[in-house]
Amino acid sequence: MAGAGYIEAIRQQIRVRHYSYQTEKSYLYWNRYFIKYFKFTAAKHILPTHIEQFLCFLANERRVSSSTQQQALCALVFAFKHVLAIDTDNLQFPYAKAPTRIPQVLNDAEAKQVIDHLHGKYQLIGCLLYGAGLRLTEALSIRLKDIDFENRTLFVFRGKGKKDRVCILPKMTIDPIQQQMCHVRETHAHDLSQGLGMASLPPSLLKKFGTSPKQLHWQYLFPSVHCVSHPVNGYICRHHIDPTTFRKALKKAVQKTTITKRITAHTFRHSFATNLLRRGHDIRTVQELLGHNDVKTTQIYTHVAGLHQTGVQSPMDYS
Repeated sequence: MAGAGYIEAIRQQIRVRHYSYQTEKSYLYWNRYFIKYFKFTAAKHILPTHIEQFLCFLANERRVSSSTQQQALCALVFAFKHVLAIDTDNLQFPYAKAPTRIPQVLNDAEAKQVIDHLHGKYQLIGCLLYGAGLRLTEALSIRLKDIDFENRTLFVFRGKGKKDRVCILPKMTIDPIQQQMCHVRETHAHDLSQGLGMASLPPSLLKKFGTSPKQLHWQYLFPSVHCVSHPVNGYICRHHIDPTTFRKALKKAVQKTTITKRITAHTFRHSFATNLLRRGHDIRTVQELLGHNDVKTTQIYTHVAGLHQTGVQSPMDYS
Protein backbone atom coordinates (compact mmCIF):
# COMPACT_ATOMS: atom_id res chain seq x y z
CA MET A 1 0.00 0.00 0.00
CA ALA A 2 3.03 2.29 0.19
CA GLY A 3 2.86 2.94 -3.54
CA ALA A 4 0.03 4.08 -5.78
CA GLY A 5 -2.63 2.61 -3.49
CA TYR A 6 -1.35 4.60 -0.51
CA ILE A 7 -1.29 7.85 -2.47
CA GLU A 8 -4.80 7.21 -3.77
CA ALA A 9 -6.02 6.59 -0.22
CA ILE A 10 -4.57 9.95 0.83
CA ARG A 11 -6.26 11.63 -2.14
CA GLN A 12 -9.63 10.17 -1.15
CA GLN A 13 -9.28 11.36 2.45
CA ILE A 14 -8.39 14.86 1.23
CA ARG A 15 -11.44 15.01 -1.01
CA VAL A 16 -13.76 13.69 1.69
CA ARG A 17 -12.74 16.74 3.74
CA HIS A 18 -13.17 19.14 0.79
CA TYR A 19 -9.62 20.48 0.92
CA SER A 20 -8.60 22.76 -1.93
CA TYR A 21 -7.02 21.33 -5.08
CA GLN A 22 -3.78 23.19 -4.27
CA THR A 23 -3.66 21.53 -0.85
CA GLU A 24 -4.29 18.18 -2.49
CA LYS A 25 -1.36 18.66 -4.88
CA SER A 26 0.92 19.77 -2.04
CA TYR A 27 0.02 16.89 0.30
CA LEU A 28 0.41 14.28 -2.44
CA TYR A 29 3.76 15.74 -3.50
CA TRP A 30 5.25 15.52 0.00
CA ASN A 31 3.94 12.01 0.62
CA ARG A 32 5.33 10.79 -2.71
CA TYR A 33 8.67 12.40 -1.84
CA PHE A 34 8.55 10.75 1.62
CA ILE A 35 7.92 7.28 0.14
CA LYS A 36 10.60 7.71 -2.51
CA TYR A 37 13.16 8.94 0.03
CA PHE A 38 12.79 5.85 2.25
CA LYS A 39 11.95 3.46 -0.63
CA PHE A 40 8.99 2.05 1.25
CA THR A 41 7.33 -1.02 -0.26
CA ALA A 42 4.62 -1.55 2.36
CA ALA A 43 2.70 0.70 4.73
CA LYS A 44 3.60 -1.48 7.72
CA HIS A 45 7.20 -0.24 7.44
CA ILE A 46 6.23 3.43 7.93
CA LEU A 47 6.81 4.75 11.46
CA PRO A 48 6.51 8.21 13.09
CA THR A 49 10.29 8.31 13.55
CA HIS A 50 10.58 8.39 9.77
CA ILE A 51 8.83 11.76 9.80
CA GLU A 52 11.53 13.16 12.08
CA GLN A 53 14.29 11.77 9.87
CA PHE A 54 12.66 13.15 6.74
CA LEU A 55 12.19 16.64 8.21
CA CYS A 56 15.79 16.68 9.40
CA PHE A 57 16.85 15.76 5.88
CA LEU A 58 14.84 18.67 4.48
CA ALA A 59 16.29 21.07 7.04
CA ASN A 60 19.95 19.98 6.97
CA GLU A 61 20.51 18.81 3.40
CA ARG A 62 17.81 20.50 1.36
CA ARG A 63 17.96 23.60 3.62
CA VAL A 64 14.30 24.39 3.03
CA SER A 65 12.57 27.26 4.79
CA SER A 66 10.61 26.86 8.01
CA SER A 67 7.33 27.29 6.12
CA THR A 68 8.28 24.45 3.74
CA GLN A 69 9.13 22.24 6.72
CA GLN A 70 5.73 23.01 8.18
CA GLN A 71 4.02 22.23 4.89
CA ALA A 72 5.76 18.85 4.64
CA LEU A 73 4.92 18.06 8.26
CA CYS A 74 1.22 18.83 7.76
CA ALA A 75 1.12 16.60 4.68
CA LEU A 76 2.75 13.66 6.46
CA VAL A 77 0.75 14.01 9.68
CA PHE A 78 -2.45 14.06 7.62
CA ALA A 79 -1.54 10.76 5.97
CA PHE A 80 -0.50 9.16 9.28
CA LYS A 81 -3.71 10.25 11.00
CA HIS A 82 -6.33 9.61 8.33
CA VAL A 83 -4.83 6.76 6.29
CA LEU A 84 -2.43 4.85 8.54
CA ALA A 85 -4.28 5.62 11.80
CA ILE A 86 -0.95 6.20 13.56
CA ASP A 87 -0.56 8.74 16.39
CA THR A 88 2.08 11.42 15.77
CA ASP A 89 1.60 13.52 18.91
CA ASN A 90 5.04 12.66 20.33
CA LEU A 91 7.24 13.75 17.43
CA GLN A 92 10.61 15.06 18.63
CA PHE A 93 11.46 17.16 15.59
CA PRO A 94 12.85 20.62 16.57
CA TYR A 95 10.90 23.14 14.52
CA ALA A 96 12.68 26.08 12.95
CA LYS A 97 11.27 29.39 14.07
CA ALA A 98 9.71 31.30 11.21
CA PRO A 99 11.22 34.79 10.87
CA THR A 100 9.01 37.79 11.46
CA ARG A 101 9.04 39.74 8.22
CA ILE A 102 7.77 43.19 7.38
CA PRO A 103 6.50 43.09 3.79
CA GLN A 104 7.96 45.36 1.14
CA VAL A 105 5.40 47.67 -0.43
CA LEU A 106 5.01 50.07 -3.31
CA ASN A 107 3.79 53.61 -3.00
CA ASP A 108 0.88 54.66 -5.20
CA ALA A 109 3.10 56.00 -8.00
CA GLU A 110 5.26 52.86 -8.07
CA ALA A 111 2.26 50.52 -8.14
CA LYS A 112 0.71 52.41 -11.04
CA GLN A 113 4.05 52.50 -12.86
CA VAL A 114 4.21 48.70 -12.79
CA ILE A 115 0.56 48.36 -13.80
CA ASP A 116 1.07 50.73 -16.73
CA HIS A 117 3.64 48.28 -18.13
CA LEU A 118 1.14 45.41 -17.99
CA HIS A 119 -1.17 44.93 -20.95
CA GLY A 120 -4.62 43.57 -21.70
CA LYS A 121 -6.11 41.20 -19.16
CA TYR A 122 -2.88 41.24 -17.16
CA GLN A 123 -3.21 44.96 -16.59
CA LEU A 124 -6.76 44.45 -15.37
CA ILE A 125 -5.58 41.73 -12.99
CA GLY A 126 -2.89 44.08 -11.66
CA CYS A 127 -5.52 46.78 -11.10
CA LEU A 128 -7.66 44.34 -9.10
CA LEU A 129 -4.72 43.14 -6.99
CA TYR A 130 -3.76 46.69 -6.06
CA GLY A 131 -7.19 48.35 -6.21
CA ALA A 132 -9.11 45.70 -4.27
CA GLY A 133 -6.36 44.02 -2.21
CA LEU A 134 -7.02 40.60 -3.72
CA ARG A 135 -4.71 37.62 -3.63
CA LEU A 136 -3.74 36.43 -7.10
CA THR A 137 -5.81 33.24 -6.83
CA GLU A 138 -8.80 35.31 -5.69
CA ALA A 139 -8.52 37.66 -8.68
CA LEU A 140 -8.24 34.77 -11.13
CA SER A 141 -11.21 32.99 -9.50
CA ILE A 142 -13.65 35.86 -10.07
CA ARG A 143 -16.75 34.69 -11.93
CA LEU A 144 -19.13 37.00 -13.75
CA LYS A 145 -21.74 36.52 -11.02
CA ASP A 146 -19.28 37.89 -8.41
CA ILE A 147 -19.18 41.39 -9.94
CA ASP A 148 -21.66 44.00 -8.69
CA PHE A 149 -21.35 47.18 -10.75
CA GLU A 150 -24.21 48.94 -8.98
CA ASN A 151 -22.65 48.69 -5.52
CA ARG A 152 -19.09 48.59 -6.89
CA THR A 153 -18.17 45.43 -5.04
CA LEU A 154 -16.51 42.09 -5.75
CA PHE A 155 -17.60 38.92 -4.01
CA VAL A 156 -14.70 36.63 -3.04
CA PHE A 157 -15.95 33.06 -2.75
CA ARG A 158 -13.98 30.87 -0.36
CA GLY A 159 -10.82 32.93 -0.12
CA LYS A 160 -7.96 31.82 2.10
CA GLY A 161 -9.30 29.80 5.01
CA LYS A 162 -12.50 29.13 3.02
CA LYS A 163 -13.87 32.52 4.02
CA ASP A 164 -16.25 34.53 1.82
CA ARG A 165 -15.93 38.31 1.81
CA VAL A 166 -16.90 41.41 -0.15
CA CYS A 167 -14.21 43.71 -1.56
CA ILE A 168 -14.33 47.12 -3.19
CA LEU A 169 -14.47 47.32 -6.99
CA PRO A 170 -12.18 50.13 -8.22
CA LYS A 171 -14.15 52.57 -10.36
CA MET A 172 -11.47 52.72 -13.04
CA THR A 173 -11.73 48.95 -13.61
CA ILE A 174 -15.41 49.02 -14.59
CA ASP A 175 -14.88 49.69 -18.32
CA PRO A 176 -12.02 47.16 -18.68
CA ILE A 177 -14.09 44.55 -16.82
CA GLN A 178 -17.05 45.11 -19.13
CA GLN A 179 -14.77 44.68 -22.14
CA GLN A 180 -13.35 41.49 -20.64
CA MET A 181 -16.90 40.25 -20.04
CA CYS A 182 -17.63 40.68 -23.76
CA HIS A 183 -14.66 38.42 -24.48
CA VAL A 184 -16.00 35.87 -21.99
CA ARG A 185 -19.43 35.95 -23.69
CA GLU A 186 -17.89 35.29 -27.09
CA THR A 187 -15.72 32.47 -25.75
CA HIS A 188 -18.67 30.92 -23.93
CA ALA A 189 -20.92 31.13 -27.01
CA HIS A 190 -18.26 29.32 -29.03
CA ASP A 191 -17.95 26.61 -26.34
CA LEU A 192 -21.72 26.08 -26.34
CA SER A 193 -21.71 25.73 -30.12
CA GLN A 194 -19.16 22.93 -29.69
CA GLY A 195 -21.31 21.14 -27.11
CA LEU A 196 -19.16 22.38 -24.23
CA GLY A 197 -19.60 25.45 -22.00
CA MET A 198 -19.19 23.99 -18.51
CA ALA A 199 -17.35 26.16 -16.01
CA SER A 200 -14.86 24.55 -13.63
CA LEU A 201 -16.54 24.05 -10.26
CA PRO A 202 -15.62 22.41 -6.94
CA PRO A 203 -17.13 18.89 -6.80
CA SER A 204 -19.59 19.84 -4.05
CA LEU A 205 -21.02 22.69 -6.11
CA LEU A 206 -21.20 20.62 -9.27
CA LYS A 207 -23.31 18.04 -7.44
CA LYS A 208 -25.58 20.79 -6.15
CA PHE A 209 -26.07 22.75 -9.37
CA GLY A 210 -25.85 20.02 -11.99
CA THR A 211 -25.67 21.44 -15.54
CA SER A 212 -26.33 25.06 -14.50
CA PRO A 213 -22.55 25.81 -14.66
CA LYS A 214 -23.15 26.03 -18.42
CA GLN A 215 -24.81 29.38 -17.76
CA LEU A 216 -22.83 32.52 -18.48
CA HIS A 217 -22.76 33.86 -14.92
CA TRP A 218 -20.68 30.86 -13.74
CA GLN A 219 -17.88 31.56 -16.21
CA TYR A 220 -14.55 32.94 -15.01
CA LEU A 221 -13.70 36.56 -15.80
CA PHE A 222 -10.24 35.41 -16.89
CA PRO A 223 -10.87 32.11 -18.72
CA SER A 224 -8.03 29.89 -19.87
CA VAL A 225 -7.25 29.61 -23.57
CA HIS A 226 -8.10 25.91 -23.75
CA CYS A 227 -10.75 23.66 -22.24
CA VAL A 228 -9.37 20.90 -20.02
CA SER A 229 -10.52 17.83 -18.15
CA HIS A 230 -11.64 18.62 -14.59
CA PRO A 231 -9.01 17.21 -12.15
CA VAL A 232 -11.63 15.60 -9.90
CA ASN A 233 -14.77 14.87 -11.93
CA GLY A 234 -13.20 14.48 -15.35
CA TYR A 235 -15.74 16.52 -17.37
CA ILE A 236 -14.48 18.96 -20.01
CA CYS A 237 -14.55 22.52 -18.69
CA ARG A 238 -12.89 25.90 -19.02
CA HIS A 239 -10.84 26.89 -15.99
CA HIS A 240 -9.28 30.29 -15.28
CA ILE A 241 -5.81 31.21 -16.55
CA ASP A 242 -2.85 29.77 -14.70
CA PRO A 243 -1.24 32.06 -12.07
CA THR A 244 2.14 31.48 -13.72
CA THR A 245 1.07 33.41 -16.82
CA PHE A 246 0.43 36.54 -14.77
CA ARG A 247 3.66 36.15 -12.82
CA LYS A 248 5.62 36.01 -16.06
CA ALA A 249 3.86 39.12 -17.38
CA LEU A 250 4.51 40.92 -14.08
CA LYS A 251 8.22 40.05 -14.18
CA LYS A 252 8.54 41.58 -17.66
CA ALA A 253 6.61 44.68 -16.57
CA VAL A 254 8.84 45.24 -13.52
CA GLN A 255 11.96 44.94 -15.69
CA LYS A 256 10.72 47.89 -17.75
CA THR A 257 10.55 50.15 -14.69
CA THR A 258 13.27 51.80 -12.63
CA ILE A 259 11.96 50.30 -9.38
CA THR A 260 14.59 48.33 -7.45
CA LYS A 261 12.24 46.65 -4.98
CA ARG A 262 11.38 42.96 -5.17
CA ILE A 263 7.87 42.80 -6.57
CA THR A 264 5.51 39.82 -6.66
CA ALA A 265 1.77 39.59 -7.22
CA HIS A 266 1.27 39.68 -3.44
CA THR A 267 3.20 42.96 -3.21
CA PHE A 268 0.11 44.70 -4.62
CA ARG A 269 -2.02 43.36 -1.74
CA HIS A 270 0.55 44.56 0.81
CA SER A 271 0.62 47.95 -0.91
CA PHE A 272 -3.18 48.17 -0.94
CA ALA A 273 -3.35 47.73 2.83
CA THR A 274 -0.43 50.04 3.60
CA ASN A 275 -1.64 52.88 1.40
CA LEU A 276 -5.14 52.72 2.90
CA LEU A 277 -3.69 53.06 6.40
CA ARG A 278 -1.48 55.94 5.29
CA ARG A 279 -4.61 57.73 4.12
CA GLY A 280 -6.15 57.38 7.57
CA HIS A 281 -8.56 54.49 7.03
CA ASP A 282 -9.53 52.51 10.11
CA ILE A 283 -7.50 49.35 10.68
CA ARG A 284 -10.67 47.33 11.32
CA THR A 285 -11.98 48.33 7.89
CA VAL A 286 -8.70 47.28 6.28
CA GLN A 287 -8.83 44.00 8.23
CA GLU A 288 -12.30 43.29 6.84
CA LEU A 289 -11.31 44.14 3.27
CA LEU A 290 -8.28 41.85 3.48
CA GLY A 291 -10.24 39.03 5.09
CA HIS A 292 -7.95 38.67 8.11
CA ASN A 293 -9.35 36.73 11.08
CA ASP A 294 -7.24 38.60 13.60
CA VAL A 295 -6.46 42.32 13.61
CA LYS A 296 -2.92 41.41 14.73
CA THR A 297 -2.29 40.12 11.20
CA THR A 298 -3.32 43.50 9.81
CA GLN A 299 -1.25 45.45 12.34
CA ILE A 300 1.98 44.54 10.53
CA TYR A 301 0.99 47.14 7.94
CA THR A 302 1.03 49.91 10.55
CA HIS A 303 4.79 49.28 10.82
CA VAL A 304 5.19 49.33 7.06
CA ALA A 305 3.25 52.58 6.86
CA GLY A 306 5.39 54.12 9.59
CA LEU A 307 2.36 54.75 11.82
CA HIS A 308 4.14 53.22 14.83
CA GLN A 309 6.74 56.00 14.80
CA THR A 310 4.30 58.64 16.13
CA GLY A 311 6.32 61.49 14.68
CA VAL A 312 9.73 60.40 16.02
CA GLN A 313 12.55 62.33 14.33
CA SER A 314 15.99 60.92 13.64
CA PRO A 315 18.76 62.52 15.76
CA MET A 316 20.63 63.14 12.51
CA ASP A 317 17.91 65.61 11.55
CA TYR A 318 17.99 67.65 14.76
CA SER A 319 18.79 71.27 14.13
